[in-house]
Amino acid sequence: MIVSQKMVAEAEVICQKTVLDMKYRVCVAKEHNLQIDVAASSPSSPSFNEVLVAETISTEISRFESVLSCTETINNAVMESSAVKFVPNIHSGSHSDIGSRDSMDDEHIRVDDLSAHVGPRFKCPFPSAFYAVFDGHGGPEAAAYIKRNAMSLFFEDADLPQRMDMDAVFFRELENSHRKAFLLADHALADEQSVRSSCGTTALTALILGRHLMVANAGDCRAVLCRKGIAVDMSQDHRPSYLPERMRVEQLGGYIDDGYLNGSISVTRALGDWGLKLPLGSSSPLIAEPDVQQVMLTEDDEFFIIGCDGIWDVMSSQYAVSLVRRGLRRHNDPQQCAKELVKEALRLNTSDNLTVIVVRLSTPERVEFPRQRPRLRTCSLSEEARSRLRSLLEGN
Repeated sequence: MIVSQKMVAEAEVICQKTVLDMKYRVCVAKEHNLQIDVAASSPSSPSFNEVLVAETISTEISRFESVLSCTETINNAVMESSAVKFVPNIHSGSHSDIGSRDSMDDEHIRVDDLSAHVGPRFKCPFPSAFYAVFDGHGGPEAAAYIKRNAMSLFFEDADLPQRMDMDAVFFRELENSHRKAFLLADHALADEQSVRSSCGTTALTALILGRHLMVANAGDCRAVLCRKGIAVDMSQDHRPSYLPERMRVEQLGGYIDDGYLNGSISVTRALGDWGLKLPLGSSSPLIAEPDVQQVMLTEDDEFFIIGCDGIWDVMSSQYAVSLVRRGLRRHNDPQQCAKELVKEALRLNTSDNLTVIVVRLSTPERVEFPRQRPRLRTCSLSEEARSRLRSLLEGN
């Protein structure tokens, strides 16, 4: 095959442009099966998958293998560049309702700009945000306490990593810090005199650092990511009906009675509830350790929803995602979407408190939905009515 100088020159332009546009290199941390941002690359020494692209490509390349190698590098660089260039456009809204309950035991946190909110305790050069929902039981005290102390628990006491090198070590430290925060919160409730031992709360947090989303969950709140209209669950409901949780409970000497852990509580993980847990240092069937899920966001990820179980008791993840997606395309208002979700759950006769947060990650494509035309109603007139109408029209 003959390679023309024009082909090679075009390859040179594409390679150089891609190199100059690339700000980060992307690698795969095989140990954790995560796609991770590494350090910022210098335009003078770019690197893609450890392949060095020369600053200029000779227009006199004579070997076909060289052109193939360059083409492969271009394809890899274009794919990586497309992923790296995505920056979440974060905007959120939330809504709560007491529902049919006598008291409101839900709490939530919504921070679209974490760096500005936390201040010098947390410095991040990327867009950052923090969200959380807490579903209390046995009273509102536990959920209210965790909300009041969440910022210190998650961003001071838990030793959040200060280094901003987005590598595998950083994300392991980040995950460990959130696990520690949940356990610290659990232990704090054990010592807090204002919170009864029969009181507890489930907890779910979502942290955004640049394109990185981390969700930590203990209980039956749920986080759902919308990826091109498809619902992707970012958490697992910790209920006795979930087989892995049932097996863990039974291995630790607990039992399930009619869907309740030890016949007392409908979740298998929660903060507080020290009347149901074994003393500190013992292995209890009811635990506070969260499951943690991490994902690298791309332009396919449109928004995510986090909510207490009052939402998920009456609708599936996909149902909620479809409802919010339609709303965002119509009015692009996460706050309104949150209200619409709560309204729909009430229409579906949920029996619990309701709390939901909708976090938009990108500006949706605006879609105008056609308005329904009013229907013309027809009616039939009796013979007497027709006679009277005829008389009126004729002036009689």
